[in-house]
Amino acid sequence: MASSLCARSFLQRSTQGFIFSSRTIPALLSPLLARSHRLGPSDDEMYQRTTVSVMQKEPGSGLMIHSYSAHGFNIDGNRVLGPCAVLPPAILQWNVGSNKDITEESVSLFHMIEPRIEILILGTGARVERISPSVLALLKKKGIAVEVQDTPNACATFNFLTSERRLVAAGLIPPPVSTALEVKQE
Repeated sequence: MASSLCARSFLQRSTQGFIFSSRTIPALLSPLLARSHRLGPSDDEMYQRTTVSVMQKEPGSGLMIHSYSAHGFNIDGNRVLGPCAVLPPAILQWNVGSNKDITEESVSLFHMIEPRIEILILGTGARVERISPSVLALLKKKGIAVEVQDTPNACATFNFLTSERRLVAAGLIPPPVSTALEVKQE
């Protein structure tokens, strides 16, 4: 009995077929209660226009090392042949040939520049080499932290610290030509 009363209240018979009762029309027209409701562009963020921002290098964000080879480095489109000193405002040729040539005199340009650098990264070629303790002591006395790495890792570390806007400089020696993949004929 109750079910027939509910059915009669929702649907009334007409000459054209079933029609909705006046009490049920507002409930079924509600977009929250209707099953077939489609989201329109104004209903959901997902359907709104999307904009894309191309990330470009910010002006004044510092130098970035793009590549290295046995001949030198590509720093912001500038090809540098041989060892180089990458300082916050400039790229300089660095007169060293190996880690044995890194002396107190050769690192003097790193502690004399203004603004003072926080970290000096030394890339010593294909592998990490020892630096003279007197050179490390001089830089520590001047308040400069030193990180000695092989050149590929030194380039990556320099780029990372530069992207964080740290005051960093690098002294880089290009790695020698790799012969690891060469086939030796006997």
